[in-house]
Amino acid sequence: WLLRKPKTPRRPAPKKPSGNQKDPVGVYCRVRPLGVEDEECCIEVISNTTIQLHAPDGLKANRNGEFKETQYSFKKVFCIKTSQMELFQDVAKPLVDDLIHSKNGLLFTYGVTGSGKTFTMTGSPGQGGLLPRSLDMIFNSIGPYQAKRFVLKTDDKNGMEVQNQVDALLERQKRENQPTVVPKTPSRQRLDPEFADMINPEEACRADGVDEDSSYSVFVSYIEIYNNYIYDLLEEAPYDPIKPKWNGGGTPQRQPNQEFIPPQSKLLREDQNHNMYVAGCTEVEVKSTEEAFEVFWRGQKKRRIANTQLNRESSRSHSVFIIKLAQAPLDADGDNILQDKNQVSVSQLCLVDLAGSERTSRTRAEGNRLREAGNINQSLMTLRTCIEVLRENQMCGTNKMVPYRDSKVTHLFKNYFDGEGKVRMVVCVNPKADDYEETMLVMRFAEMTQEVEVARPVDRPICGFAAGRRYQSFYRDPSVMHQLLQNLPPLPASEITDPHDDVTLPRLIEVLEKRHKIRQMMTQEYNRAGKMSMLQELDSSLVSKENFIQDQRGQLGEKDKTLHSQKTEIDRLEKKSKMLEYKIEILQKTTNIYEDDKRTLQQELESREQRLQREQTEKRRMEQRMQGMVQDTKHKWEKECTGPPVRVVHRRSNSAGGERWVDHKPSSNVELDTVMQPILGSNAIKVSAPSEKALAKCDKYMLTHQDLASDGEIQTKLIKGEVFKTRGGGQALTILEASTLCVCSVSQCSMAVEMRAGSNLGPGYQHHGHQK
Repeated sequence: WLLRKPKTPRRPAPKKPSGNQKDPVGVYCRVRPLGVEDEECCIEVISNTTIQLHAPDGLKANRNGEFKETQYSFKKVFCIKTSQMELFQDVAKPLVDDLIHSKNGLLFTYGVTGSGKTFTMTGSPGQGGLLPRSLDMIFNSIGPYQAKRFVLKTDDKNGMEVQNQVDALLERQKRENQPTVVPKTPSRQRLDPEFADMINPEEACRADGVDEDSSYSVFVSYIEIYNNYIYDLLEEAPYDPIKPKWNGGGTPQRQPNQEFIPPQSKLLREDQNHNMYVAGCTEVEVKSTEEAFEVFWRGQKKRRIANTQLNRESSRSHSVFIIKLAQAPLDADGDNILQDKNQVSVSQLCLVDLAGSERTSRTRAEGNRLREAGNINQSLMTLRTCIEVLRENQMCGTNKMVPYRDSKVTHLFKNYFDGEGKVRMVVCVNPKADDYEETMLVMRFAEMTQEVEVARPVDRPICGFAAGRRYQSFYRDPSVMHQLLQNLPPLPASEITDPHDDVTLPRLIEVLEKRHKIRQMMTQEYNRAGKMSMLQELDSSLVSKENFIQDQRGQLGEKDKTLHSQKTEIDRLEKKSKMLEYKIEILQKTTNIYEDDKRTLQQELESREQRLQREQTEKRRMEQRMQGMVQDTKHKWEKECTGPPVRVVHRRSNSAGGERWVDHKPSSNVELDTVMQPILGSNAIKVSAPSEKALAKCDKYMLTHQDLASDGEIQTKLIKGEVFKTRGGGQALTILEASTLCVCSVSQCSMAVEMRAGSNLGPGYQHHGHQK
């Protein structure tokens, strides 16, 4: 009865629970107030678990033209009068309890843009949301049992390491001397007004059953998923003199004495336990609610938001705030943390504020806003698809692959749907009539999500030490000592009436001896407790002196930082000077090269100008010659058109042998024994193809051309012309007439010769052929 009753150690359970231990996804609904009182409302709260949707005026919900009312059920419905505290008690408080008891949890808000998701998650001054209340509950529960800073330390592989007190002290001193000092817990007088007085003190709550034989450390990280890329909102970008830095709104933001640096996206990886995590993400160890929320707000200011037609501050990305709680058991003496990282239990709670789905026809988004809306809708569609496949696999017994990898949102939270923690969703809706169609889609998705069951998380094993190691003695409080003194064995009756009584005195002596032993033991324990209190006072004095030394070191660190910044600035200027000198040298060389190229090009330009002048002179000479030829040709054709053809060239005389013909008859012609046959003389030159040599020897030309007439008979055409020499020394051919020779019967045709202009036959000449 002097020591606390030891706890029974829990048995290690398998990592994956059995198939029948499943719970449905908890889906809650919160209705925000209307922005304008006289605005049309399309949502009515029927009960604390049911809402009803009314189609707005002018919208026909079915083919009959009647308005259709639809009801949807949830685990719980929160009306417009629900406070932030009531919402936290029902939705987030059980998840925080699970977090403190080494179980994971996922909570995300879902809904149309402008439905109140960010207010539900973050809240406002005096009306803190789910996130600040969760942080406050965590630190109210584990406050007395927190480990010193850097005793528990995260590694780069989603695990946890344990450092001894000396290494942790050195780490603290090292971090304090660095330019980026670990943020200390701010006082309430210096809090940012954005998150001051988020939670009223009377609304503070704490978890029950906190393991007092363990030490705790809280680590927070804050990321956003923008255009399906993951960005760390707590990352301090290194100095880069060239690249720009962009703020959360997508515009450049200049820091004092710094240039622009673009944010770098992060990758998803899988640890040794097959859990997904963001590689290289900043994890900050925090020791109070104010410090944790200050870290959150520092990242919140970098988040991407924009002004749209539906929401003045519309979130353009999905934000994920991760709270990681490390629980390490104390050693057998109850003084220090057990130096075994395998005994450290790590649980995390993910608070997700999803960006709202939106229709571009209503937001009138263009450019980047349109691309952002497309990526937001695509990621939400992937979430719906994953929920549909999970539901189908569970209800129909199929084994379809869930497309977690199609989106960073679903890929990051894959483990929760596989049974690594509870999943809860708060569906936020705006009751205004303009959002009716989008709200219908949200309701259908929420209804489908409630039918998905997630494997129930199991208790994790703890070390097998006996309980009560932190408080091994029950006598450290003097009030407890006084209470125990009152509970000493009572004295028996000591009255002696018989001189031969041998029972009363031995019994009294025995009780007094017991009381004396108990008193001695209690005195020893009290003295030991007094020494412990003295040690605690000395320890507190030592801590105060250590704090004073740390303050002095902090001031020295500030001086060192100033000197370091000045030295850095000098180095930067020296590097800039060297870089400018190098650029000047390069520019000088480039100038020399350009001068040489300029001279070369100048010479080439002059030569080309001379060539151009010669070509222009030649062109003018050619134009004059061509104009002469054109004039001659023009006169020639004018003479030919106004009168009989006049030969301008010298003709052969008849004494030279008379006219000489070129008989151009293709080899494919067929010999026809017609009545009319041309007579060309014995000196005619017969050719199958015209040639310049043959034309030079003759002054007459005749072409025999054959084709098939319409009656099926062969028709022969005789094309005649004159040959004369041109001024250029060549041969020119002028067509004068064309005759046609036909083979026909007497009944079909009475004329065998077709007259053409220039024919020697008279106009009245006719020939009646005979049938062959």
